[in-house]
Amino acid sequence: MEEYKKEFTHFMLACNALKFGDFTLKSGRKSPFFMNAGAYVTGGQLHDLACYYAKAIHDNFGLDFDVLFGPAYKGIPLAVATAMAIHELYGKEVRYCCNRKEVKDHGDTGILLGSKLQDGDKVIMIEDVTTSGKSMEETVPIVRAQANVEIKGLIVSLNRNEKGKGDITALQEVSELYGFPTAAIVSMPEVVEILKEENRLDEELLGRIAAYYEQYGAKGN
Repeated sequence: MEEYKKEFTHFMLACNALKFGDFTLKSGRKSPFFMNAGAYVTGGQLHDLACYYAKAIHDNFGLDFDVLFGPAYKGIPLAVATAMAIHELYGKEVRYCCNRKEVKDHGDTGILLGSKLQDGDKVIMIEDVTTSGKSMEETVPIVRAQANVEIKGLIVSLNRNEKGKGDITALQEVSELYGFPTAAIVSMPEVVEILKEENRLDEELLGRIAAYYEQYGAKGN
């Protein structure tokens, strides 16, 4: 396992972005863990988060791309910070682009902010987490309507590895529906493996996590 996956797991816990307990998700599922990317609020935290994203992008997709696209709203700071981190770590200049929720009709008009998309651009989509795939359902058509681009992939911070609408993960569903690969900095089963080896999860919590995946785990989880 890549060392940055272990470091990122510890980072999520230190920032209170990953919590264990009893949570009701937007889907209505009762979950023993919860990830909130809104917990990254300082300059240092955003810098470190962006570096983890940059390393995962490099390992999963390489650096042959032109634009990082972050869906509004949480994807906006992710795209900006990670574009900076890619330059810092790899000396690669990439542009950032995001969408607005509403089309702007004055000044810098249109539905996009940041770089405009151009024919031939290779694009990496960046998000915090994909649970249902709804964000990509809204965003991919917007991106593809702006120019003749190639979407190289989608990167998220945590793959919950649970069922989407069917028996496979939401990330797998996005990949099959839109025809581009998906990846995560780390998956929840990897997080559990790391923390179990470090004796940071008690047997009661491990049992609840196992029961959750027995009910909601994706095929091949």
